[in-house]
Amino acid sequence: MDQLEPKPQDSRVIPPHSIAQASVDDKGRLKLPAEFTEYLEKCGVTKVFITTVDLRSVRLYPLSLWEHNENVFDEAGEDSGRAERLARFARHFGGDAEIDKSGRVLLPALLRQEMGLEKQAVVVEAHRGRLNVISKKLHDEDIQASKASLAEDLKALEKRGFK
Repeated sequence: MDQLEPKPQDSRVIPPHSIAQASVDDKGRLKLPAEFTEYLEKCGVTKVFITTVDLRSVRLYPLSLWEHNENVFDEAGEDSGRAERLARFARHFGGDAEIDKSGRVLLPALLRQEMGLEKQAVVVEAHRGRLNVISKKLHDEDIQASKASLAEDLKALEKRGFK
């Protein structure tokens, strides 16, 4: 299985809820944190499609999830122009990669260069069946910006049932 879903014999695999620090080495390999590597292994994911769709975050898609996105592009109807542009952009910066036994995966060279992701700290999170990777600097900036509206955000979400 190439999707971030548990293998049939272990239907209780839960993705990590945390955001974890990782790093990209001088050869452009992302070293995934242990809890993310273990999660991917339990889900049977060994190959991913790596890309960006916003030049802000790197997305690691299990191949079956990327195939789902390809189908969305193909069936976009009145949004076919948007789908074509986004697909071309994702393919331009993207590439297939295999996760090695040490939990390392080589980021596509053009993606690394464009986003300046060589030899630096990053953070990783599981989101909607994929892994997101963002530079530690950008993550820290996002956290600082979030502080300004935390009380308001919490109040609004508690009204919606957040506990």
